[in-house]
Amino acid sequence: MGKEEFVKEITNIDDDCVQWYTDVVRKAELADYTDTKGCIAIRPYGYAIWENIQKYTDQKFKEVGVTNFYMPILIPESMLQKEKDHVEGFAPEVAWVTMGGEDKLQERLCIRPTSETIISTMYSKWVKSWRDLPILGNQWCNVLRWEKETRPFLRSREFLWQEGHTVHETAKEAEERTKMMLNIYSDVIEKLLAIPVLKGRKTPKEQFAGADSTYTVETMTYDGRALQAGTSHYFGQNFTKPFEIKFQNREGKEEYAYQTSWGISTRLIGALIMAHGDNRGLKLPPKVAPIQAVIVPIAQHKEGVLEKVTSIYNNLNKNYRMKLDDRDNYSTGFKYNDWEMRGVPVRIEIGPRDLENNQAVLVRRDNGEKEIVELSNLNERLGTLLEEIQNSMFNECLKRMEEKTTIAYTLDEMLESLEKNQGFIKTMWCGDVACEDKVKEVTGAHSRCMPFEQEQLADICPVCGKKATKMVIWGRQY
Repeated sequence: MGKEEFVKEITNIDDDCVQWYTDVVRKAELADYTDTKGCIAIRPYGYAIWENIQKYTDQKFKEVGVTNFYMPILIPESMLQKEKDHVEGFAPEVAWVTMGGEDKLQERLCIRPTSETIISTMYSKWVKSWRDLPILGNQWCNVLRWEKETRPFLRSREFLWQEGHTVHETAKEAEERTKMMLNIYSDVIEKLLAIPVLKGRKTPKEQFAGADSTYTVETMTYDGRALQAGTSHYFGQNFTKPFEIKFQNREGKEEYAYQTSWGISTRLIGALIMAHGDNRGLKLPPKVAPIQAVIVPIAQHKEGVLEKVTSIYNNLNKNYRMKLDDRDNYSTGFKYNDWEMRGVPVRIEIGPRDLENNQAVLVRRDNGEKEIVELSNLNERLGTLLEEIQNSMFNECLKRMEEKTTIAYTLDEMLESLEKNQGFIKTMWCGDVACEDKVKEVTGAHSRCMPFEQEQLADICPVCGKKATKMVIWGRQY
């Protein structure tokens, strides 16, 4: 099977980015559809990516004092009803359990769409004094939200995530923790996944149900659409009051605590695909790739080739996540295309002539460049090459984000820019939700955030012409 024939199995990314995405998810064996509508099966290769994200992120959490726990998946309806705004925000997405075996339940149980209510109930039992604070808890789990339109990883009914929940003595401490965790997400996405982020605060319309403020990290896909990659919420006392999370303070008086919540999910795998992939398939940054380099022996049937290549593999595998493709039922060309499809950062080609010359050929997945390396220098060179690829992939995404970020001063300019360039649009905003709704109605774009780094682009709102108070970034989303 030739290269062109193999690549035809993927839709051209510039012709239909959505279908291309679906093709890559399935062809690279990241996930597959199931008979449970709206739910996917994450295959081993896709789950290995999630494990690397989880391992990196969990270590970052532990460095700032966060510990893991686990809470029940079922939440009584009466518990969910305690926080009014929260319930209203999630009501359309909640799935209910009404039967236990053949018996009708006396009270409906919801399958957690998120766990603020049940965790707050437990915190109310555990917090008695200021000495019990802060509580810095997190759980890695699954949640269920009855989404109407689904797409593997980007939006599915059941998905994997982590949800952190902390309780503090003071509002200041809670606010600081909210932003601290957002910065960890920024670190994970930029340093591990090689995707630049836009950081800021959500508008009141777009913030989490029940939060005083929501902070976000936004990423951009290949075709210029926005993807919310992680959020961190400051709740103030919106949950601690209805759930009676109160403590005896340092002066001996009783007061309510302050709370935060924050999360990222398997949506990050979707962000990876959409930020880095190309018409050859998946393209993975080395730090998160399950396989960092694959060795493809050439003419492995010849005497001594496979034995020597296996020895090289065993040596490299001590320092890197390696794969030796010694399958004898596929051509070398098929193997090349197969590993390109799966996004492995480096392919190492070694044949009889290479062994005679004590060399190997290294091929980069990100740009296709080849180089010849002496076997004695292979271990060291592979390490530096992986670093170069990681940095290059980040810079490529950053360049795209910069090129696809424009400024608009009128609603017509916003629409024109989105139609021509897609991407992020910077505008000023008066703060009126009616103007936010009008932008969505006319352009199909949502407010992504009010960036932490504000700019004074103009004095008036592009929608209503009234005095503008904030710069907002808009974008069409997945």
